[in-house]
Amino acid sequence: MQLDCNGKLVDLSGPQVMGVLNVTPDSFSDGGDFFAPEKAVERALQMQAEGAAIIDIGGESTRPGAAPVSLNDELQRVIPVIEALGPRLRVPVSIDTRKPGVMRAAIAAGAGLINDVNALQADGALEAAAQCGVPVCLMHMQGDPRTMQKDPRYDDVVSDVRAYLQQRAAACERAGIARERIVLDPGFGFGKTVEHNLQLLARLEDIVSLGFPVLAGLSRKSMIGKLLGTGVEERLPASIALAVLAVERGARLVRAHDVAATWQALQMVVAVENPSLRA
Repeated sequence: MQLDCNGKLVDLSGPQVMGVLNVTPDSFSDGGDFFAPEKAVERALQMQAEGAAIIDIGGESTRPGAAPVSLNDELQRVIPVIEALGPRLRVPVSIDTRKPGVMRAAIAAGAGLINDVNALQADGALEAAAQCGVPVCLMHMQGDPRTMQKDPRYDDVVSDVRAYLQQRAAACERAGIARERIVLDPGFGFGKTVEHNLQLLARLEDIVSLGFPVLAGLSRKSMIGKLLGTGVEERLPASIALAVLAVERGARLVRAHDVAATWQALQMVVAVENPSLRA
């Protein structure tokens, strides 16, 4: 399977890495590191060289407790970076946003995929995504970033997340977004306890069984710190382990801060499980 991201193709016959690029001052892991456009461009090119198949650019932090960012501020953060990268990247850029105005502007500037933690639920988001004509990634989140980690509860977290993603995918198809342009993300860490996250990963095949490519975002997550007592910069080994487990359970995209290490780990999975896909 291939995702056509505004003319740049992503091959999902094997696992791929989506590199994280936060152009924010306050993201949980790398907030402020790539806030300057020139540093963001340099980092994007580095991640491409390290094996990233998609560069995911976000201008609004969605860490627990994060405050919303205005439309204008978000546009000022992401659009110059997307425009600068257009002629320099061979891989597509994904825009990580909940706002229809940012979606439209980012795709016009050259982005090729919409990655929405709110699963296109904002007013006008579904219509904007359909009109942009690019793939969409729909994520599950209970609540919003300001409140999502305040006592999240589920009847059965895997069944509840699966039903939600199925419903959002159906809404996309009704809006005119083709099935082959839909990616699902169970939203690890977004309105979920450590136990919820572990259950979701253990039963990720239940999400994969819906028939859409699945993205897993487990890199440097707080669940690792809670289980191991490690700081954000000490979570690489556990992040790689979780990425491998996700791919073994059917994920086709892994969202990662540490692209080179994650890419190398996934190549070993491919070498063992599907030698015909070796890089």
